[in-house]
Amino acid sequence: MLDQPLTTSKMIGEKDGPIGRIIFNNPARHNAVSLEMWQALAQIMADFESDPAIRVIVVTGAGGKAFVSGADISEFKEKRNSVEAAEEYSRISEAGRKALADTLKPTIAMIRGYCIGGGMATAISCDLRIAAEGSKFGVPAAKLGLGYAYDGIKKLIDLVGPAYAREIFYTARQFTGEEALRMGVINQLVPDAELESYVKNYCDTIAGNAPLTVRSVKQIVREALKDESERDMALCTRVVEECFASEDYTEGRTAFMEKRRPVFKGR
Repeated sequence: MLDQPLTTSKMIGEKDGPIGRIIFNNPARHNAVSLEMWQALAQIMADFESDPAIRVIVVTGAGGKAFVSGADISEFKEKRNSVEAAEEYSRISEAGRKALADTLKPTIAMIRGYCIGGGMATAISCDLRIAAEGSKFGVPAAKLGLGYAYDGIKKLIDLVGPAYAREIFYTARQFTGEEALRMGVINQLVPDAELESYVKNYCDTIAGNAPLTVRSVKQIVREALKDESERDMALCTRVVEECFASEDYTEGRTAFMEKRRPVFKGR
């Protein structure tokens, strides 16, 4: 568990060796996210980010019926009842989303059940998405008359391309896991009973690799997705040089020559 208590029991942060787990724990509302949950998400992410033992982060939803279903609309009347309140709500919720999107540690969305609207936005903020068969995906904005901001649409385009992004938004329908896999929304689709073990194996594989290499790739991919004029090429060069100058590089070469598994320390 985390070192500090969270502000709400509806978010769970767990540590299991090198794996950090974030569980959206509001199954009665299909894991809709309240303001306190956004605050707790930022707190969990800060703890994981500062802990060198955590090498991969898994994000999932409790209850087995939904991953995340977006904002908890039931609290809007109380907590978004003025311009000032709405701005504060947006600031806090965005801080939670940003903490998940900005971490330099690899993140995996483990999806079971509905992954709709804000759930899709949360899932594609992660690096990888692994889903159970029977999961459903979609963005129903066009059925609700909602506008969708540039950043969210651009992130989806970067993932699936413009044609599938249009289809997802234009139809506002729910897509099967098989369709989501074909589109590139998810990386893997596995039998429901195998989801936890499959993700655990992925985590163990990632956690056993050199953290500096994994982090450098995440940073370079992030830069590559930016417009060319905005890319920090000096950063890309620096993170590669840091890999070659690291103790882990020496360990990797030595382990290869000695025909044993390397033990990486992230330095």
